[in-house]
Amino acid sequence: MDKEKLVEALKACRLVPVIVVDKPEEILPLAEALVKGGLPVAEVTFRSPAAPGAIKLLKEKMPEVLLGAGTVLTKEQVDIAVESGASFIVAPGFNPEIVKYALGKGQIMVPGISTPSEAEQAMYLGLDVLKFFPAEQNGGPAMLKALASVYPNLRIMPTGGITPENVKSYLDLPNVIACGGSWMVKKDLIAAGEFGKIETLVREALAAVK
Repeated sequence: MDKEKLVEALKACRLVPVIVVDKPEEILPLAEALVKGGLPVAEVTFRSPAAPGAIKLLKEKMPEVLLGAGTVLTKEQVDIAVESGASFIVAPGFNPEIVKYALGKGQIMVPGISTPSEAEQAMYLGLDVLKFFPAEQNGGPAMLKALASVYPNLRIMPTGGITPENVKSYLDLPNVIACGGSWMVKKDLIAAGEFGKIETLVREALAAVK
């Protein structure tokens, strides 16, 4: 998948579930709940050691799901994400060395930024699709409006503090392609196997952003 196809796919999804699993096998029923709810996308984060196995399993069993590897902080994690089959790589912050390493492997890298200085560093490396993190704590929609006025070509995926109550205020902005969030894939629901409830939350989340 090239970058522009990724952007169009993210725009179509509107939301990107940010997922933490304790066991790789949890990812399949979770992904099935996402797809049934109308959201065939998942950002599986490296906040859990189960992430590599979960990404690989999801890629093998449900290749129709748009699959991202999240919280990628090291070159080793970039390698694991690539080997496991992630379509794009997301980081919470902007580390030029990690960005260059991922780009050198031909990967789509979406690093996090929160300031104009970081945005310009990312643009210098040829990036125009960026994560804005943590979104609420860094000024929310007002900050993104300000960034859009000077960097109109940036496409942004806000994550961090996104809720059903504020998500629409982000998605209404022209420079926002999708919002990352975890409220529809709560870790306690995953651990309890409450995948029906997750499907319901996904349907409700999508209905709220149409």
